Amino acid sequence: MPETPEQTWNIKQLLDWTTDFFSKSTIGNARLEAEVLLAEALDCQRIELYTRFDEQPPAEQLTEFRAWVKRRAAGEPVAYLAGHREFYSLRFQVDSNVLIPRPETEHLVVAAVEFTKSLTCDPIRIIDVGTGSGCIAVTLATLIENCKIAATDISEPALEIAKSNATNHGVDPKIHFFTGDLLDALPAGSKPVHLIVSNPPYIGEREISTVDDQVKNHEPDIALFSGPDGTEIIQRLVDDAAQFLLPNGALMFETSPIIMDRCVNFVKNNPAYSGVRVIKDYSGHDRIVVATKTDD
Repeated sequence: MPETPEQTWNIKQLLDWTTDFFSKSTIGNARLEAEVLLAEALDCQRIELYTRFDEQPPAEQLTEFRAWVKRRAAGEPVAYLAGHREFYSLRFQVDSNVLIPRPETEHLVVAAVEFTKSLTCDPIRIIDVGTGSGCIAVTLATLIENCKIAATDISEPALEIAKSNATNHGVDPKIHFFTGDLLDALPAGSKPVHLIVSNPPYIGEREISTVDDQVKNHEPDIALFSGPDGTEIIQRLVDDAAQFLLPNGALMFETSPIIMDRCVNFVKNNPAYSGVRVIKDYSGHDRIVVATKTDD
């Protein structure tokens, strides 16, 4: 967007120019991202932009929007610029300390909610391992009335974001946060639970060159990469989760189609589990593993 003082820009012109600029920068969803940034700069809902096409934004807001457009074109994710991302129709605060919530992870939430519908216990006890922004734990807390959730993360800054999201959605009394490595973060003597959910790191270090620059250069490595093969953290999670699950409890985690077979074999080769199934994502790729604890 040319910064010429003699030219004034209304909202429609800003959206059209930015959409074209993003498209030429090979940014997907160019129009949507232009709308998100402009709505954030104007502190309004995206839909309101269409009723304000002829309005000329104040200079201060226009300057902020221009700066964001430059940063987005340079690769910074729009979610970090706007400071939030929608997940399961809820708005979550995000910054560079947490992984940006993705639609694929919504399948994990759906599977978890479906599993809890068959439970009659009160409360339903859940652990969210590697909670990040808290999108899984907070969403489950809004959807499952009688639940208590322990959410862990090795990153203190990530947990601060998760706590803020829990407060913003009014579910903080249902969630307790613990800092530490996977399930080691939980206090000694913790009660066994009905369900463990996780979106763990699952990209192998050998795959780094194939990862999109926007992801690799801006999202936290600790939430993305897991050893040379990408399976190292998942194998630990599968092995350790068994001791925290009640009989017939479930472990559900997201992973990559590339390593799905190995992840399924981790479950099949562990006698603590009696069954395993795989759920596909919106694109038809194998995405979620559901492992059932043996009935002791």
